[in-house]
Amino acid sequence: MTQTGTILSINVSETTGVQKTPVSEVELKEEWGIVGDAHAGLLDNPTYAHRQVSLLAQESIEKMIRKGLDVSAGIFAENLTTEGLDLVSLPVGTIITTGDGIVLEVSQIGKECHDHCAVYNAVGDCVMPREGIFVRVLKGGSLKVGDVLTVAELPEGSTQ
Repeated sequence: MTQTGTILSINVSETTGVQKTPVSEVELKEEWGIVGDAHAGLLDNPTYAHRQVSLLAQESIEKMIRKGLDVSAGIFAENLTTEGLDLVSLPVGTIITTGDGIVLEVSQIGKECHDHCAVYNAVGDCVMPREGIFVRVLKGGSLKVGDVLTVAELPEGSTQ
């Protein structure tokens, strides 16, 4: 069975570690990231080189809402807020595509959190280090809110 999900929100910022602002469309550049986002093009920085685009599931955000936090898409500094994909279950190396030919590769699951970054300070917790994922852009293109993401290929040896 093919896993698919939908992009609910696209979020960008000019600096790292802060809440991102929603936009309706972005350009993804191969081996770069989202044109105009703070994490794009940091290829010389070993911390960020493989973390070109970040994803967080709306389902993860809803966990924080159930804890009583007033949060929404972009507040956890994720670039793409998705619905319908179990992001944290996708192994590193998973290939995700869009109908317009964009190709993404899962490069990291979770991350070490900044020491009480702006996101943590604003909401008192941050789900991104536990449930966010990062991808590299293997083939770029235009990405819009509402686009469908499809798990096209799992890494060799994966049993998912």
